[in-house]
Amino acid sequence: MRAQLTGDELIARRRLATEPERIWTAFTTPASIAAFWGGSHARVPPESVTVDLRPGGEFALDTCAPTGATRRLRFVYVSITAPRELVFDEPVTGLRTTVTITRAAEGTDLTIHQRRLPPELRTAQAADGLTSILDALAAYLRH
Repeated sequence: MRAQLTGDELIARRRLATEPERIWTAFTTPASIAAFWGGSHARVPPESVTVDLRPGGEFALDTCAPTGATRRLRFVYVSITAPRELVFDEPVTGLRTTVTITRAAEGTDLTIHQRRLPPELRTAQAADGLTSILDALAAYLRH
């Protein structure tokens, strides 16, 4: 399923055949974040990922593009409701991401809702990037 871009919002949904706690762990531990965050478009060196899982804490990571370009991403946690919801902001742009994890009849429903996308992220490429990250997460959770 492709992420949907509407104005300054990007929403991606996925049903994953695993329990909510595994998805929560994937989004909150450095090794797991490194395993999927880059999707198909970047690599995340495990040693670059830091997580301070508390409101006001931050997590950060490096993305390394196939061209060799490296970009540091930094996010600040707004709220944490384990194992159901994470809300975090990207301080430079103001982008807010809400990760919602809901137990379903056959697995878990995951929704990633990004709000206040800056104009440079209101693109099909950004939607494809988020879709790719969820594809990588699904593959990671299958193993």
